[in-house]
Amino acid sequence: MGQFSGKTVLITGASYGLGEGFAEGFAKEGADLVLTARSKDMLEAVAERCRALGSKVTVVTGDVAVEEDVLRVVKTGIEAHGKIDVLINNAGVSDLRGLSAEQYDTATWNWIISIDLTGAFMFLREVGRHMLERRSGSIVNICSIMGSGANENNIIAYAAAKGGLRNVTMQVGCEWADRGVRVNSVSPGFIITEMVRPALEGMGMDKWIASRTPMRRIGELHEIVGPVMFLASDAASYITGHDLLVDGGTNSANGYYQIPPIHQEWNKATTPRVGEGYPGVQPRPDWYQIMENGIPGLHYPLPEA
Repeated sequence: MGQFSGKTVLITGASYGLGEGFAEGFAKEGADLVLTARSKDMLEAVAERCRALGSKVTVVTGDVAVEEDVLRVVKTGIEAHGKIDVLINNAGVSDLRGLSAEQYDTATWNWIISIDLTGAFMFLREVGRHMLERRSGSIVNICSIMGSGANENNIIAYAAAKGGLRNVTMQVGCEWADRGVRVNSVSPGFIITEMVRPALEGMGMDKWIASRTPMRRIGELHEIVGPVMFLASDAASYITGHDLLVDGGTNSANGYYQIPPIHQEWNKATTPRVGEGYPGVQPRPDWYQIMENGIPGLHYPLPEA
């Protein structure tokens, strides 16, 4: 018997990436699932793998930015399963162009906010009302370390949306705490999935990420699934309004070196450091040069086959 046996988990953005990992993780622990995203074919592929693990799975397509879709997904999930015990508010979009804030267009701003913040709130509100009526439930919002402070990635709308969702988590986590519903969030650092692994590794992005992370590596999918399932579970029954950073130490570091600080050289002769640390990025390494011109197909044309 898994720790989520007898419980129904609704996962948004469940068709690939983190959402796919969450779906399979909860299925392995005995949960029944309501999966939603825009792509029916991709959702059904995830659903079949979860059904093979023994889960009852309901697939409902919908756009998290469309209120009518949100209402329909929640209503269908409750009708099919009788209840929703857990909401994983995962659906989200980003922007890979690297535009600075003064160049950022309103259309992209509104698009990201409509999904990453407004859409997440609508699901939280509708599922939360159902949970409050039952005086039982757990909601986990997927935020980001980019919602906890400034970063060099130049995605102002994403930072605003995830920062807003983090504050919504704290506010509603406290508002609903005495009525049996817990609301928490997980803020991942850079997490690699099999879908994006070839691109990240091929461009050298994985090395850039590692160079600014205290653990000196990129996160793996299972390393975010576990913390999300923990906050959703009864093991976290006294935790609400909390944002859990799962980022290899990035936010704790307050900035971390890519070139070793000079003071690490000062005491080598008399009291050297024990063990070899991170050697640092050398000037203009090959992987950096690969990234100089941007993302193929976005910042410059793909080479003809």
